[in-house]
Amino acid sequence: MMEKPIFIVGHKNPDTDSICSAICYAQLKNQLTNSTRYVPKRAGEINQETKYILDRFDVKEPEYLDDVSPQVRDIDIREEPRVTDNISLKKAWYIMKSMDVVTLPIVEKDSLKGLITISDIANSYMEIYDNSIIAKAKTPYINIIETLDGELITGDSDHIYDSGKVFVAAANPELLEEYITPGDLVLLGNRYETQLCAIEMGAACLVVCEGAKVSLTIQKIASEHHCTVISTPHDTYMAARLMNQSMPIRYFMRSDDLITFSPDSLVDDIKHTMASVRHRDFPVISKNGKYLGMISRRNLLGMERKKVILVDHNERTQAVDGISEADILEIIDHHRLGSLETMSPVFFRNQPLGCTGTIIYQMYQEAGLEIPKKVAALLCSAIISDTLMFRSPTCTVLDQKAAEDMAKIANIDITELATGMFTAGSDFSHKTDEEIFYQDYKQFSGVHQFSVGQISSMSREELQNIKGRLMSYMDKIYDMKNDDMIFFMLTNVLDTSSELLYYGNGAEHLVNQAFGVTGQDHCAYVKGLVSRKKQLVPELMNAMNEN
Repeated sequence: MMEKPIFIVGHKNPDTDSICSAICYAQLKNQLTNSTRYVPKRAGEINQETKYILDRFDVKEPEYLDDVSPQVRDIDIREEPRVTDNISLKKAWYIMKSMDVVTLPIVEKDSLKGLITISDIANSYMEIYDNSIIAKAKTPYINIIETLDGELITGDSDHIYDSGKVFVAAANPELLEEYITPGDLVLLGNRYETQLCAIEMGAACLVVCEGAKVSLTIQKIASEHHCTVISTPHDTYMAARLMNQSMPIRYFMRSDDLITFSPDSLVDDIKHTMASVRHRDFPVISKNGKYLGMISRRNLLGMERKKVILVDHNERTQAVDGISEADILEIIDHHRLGSLETMSPVFFRNQPLGCTGTIIYQMYQEAGLEIPKKVAALLCSAIISDTLMFRSPTCTVLDQKAAEDMAKIANIDITELATGMFTAGSDFSHKTDEEIFYQDYKQFSGVHQFSVGQISSMSREELQNIKGRLMSYMDKIYDMKNDDMIFFMLTNVLDTSSELLYYGNGAEHLVNQAFGVTGQDHCAYVKGLVSRKKQLVPELMNAMNEN
């Protein structure tokens, strides 16, 4: 089985740093190893600023990863032998026995037609009172020949036996005339008179037992009467016992109301289904209907959790859904330590820098690898974005140096790039209030649970146009959210300030206590406030702890 990739993913509602760091760190990891494949992912929709960057530098947007909970695709899907629906019960039994399986999938052109189990085969032997079941099952003559280890004397092995009953000709010819009817399949011995009588009474097939010779005369008469003749080395008793095993499995397979799973089905969901039915094996079907294999309860024991590396966050509330069920290998971040727990020790690199991209720049240097031009462009963009072009208090000397180094490698002008980025990011004319609110939105837990959104712009007019829309939206959704308080930063990049919108019981008092400003109508102007990570969240938490 091919080794599964390791996903590198940022936080929900990803910003430029989250997306660019995932892409660049995947590039670094893939340069360092050939044995494992690292794939960048995104945990939400990218914003306009990030889209501008990816388009400008011709970088493919990472695919969306909504959940890292274990799925059926993380289980060892067994490739059990596939069979067609016309093989005999006997052949199906021997396949199951040789492969040590209890279920066979009946597949035609990669599509699942049905299932047959050992239990189904066992039940077929209970049809002992129906001597016409061979015909009802529309049994191919080739199945009868193979099951009886026989030889076709006359007739066509491709034809189907579909009318009449199975009859053992143990009586003398005079009595047989009373029992044999047209279309019957007759088991008999080497007596010429009996064979001739069966043919003349309209038997569809003669099974001559114990390898007895069939005279040329009988062969000729049988051909003239369109009667198939089969010779078997078995005696009459054994041939009669084996006859039911010749029936095609389609007559006994289950094809209606099959319980199937898709590779995307969550393991937690299928556990309940598996526990509620007595089936042992369950087929896995792709979205386009292709049969992929079988799984059972036993396979759940060997389930492989998804392997992930987190960048630009370490808070559970900001992580992709299902993170508690994933195998976290690394965390690369520049935020405060959050609520995320891991099942085993991980590589955790957390530095007090303005951007995760700066850490990845350092890791490239430490590995002694040349930074590709596109990687340099993305890292430079991430630093510009997270530090508001070095205006944020989170920005360090290392951040600025890293951005300048990357700009040289990528041959870009920082001011020109920043202007293009922030202009693209502050174009909210085509966005809904909801899209703007959740563009860069994070939840935090402390004394109170609260959330903070933020948008940045180089235009005061743009921010004022958005302000009224967001205040109405926040007023509408506050009662529907689980947060005690919600905040939103309207950050002006040029004059390094923010209008702080707030809703919630005690939110206004908290803002006043944290920043020494008086708010009005759910809004407060805070000069110098541009960083959610270093300025807003720490001050709010300190104020909460003091209350």
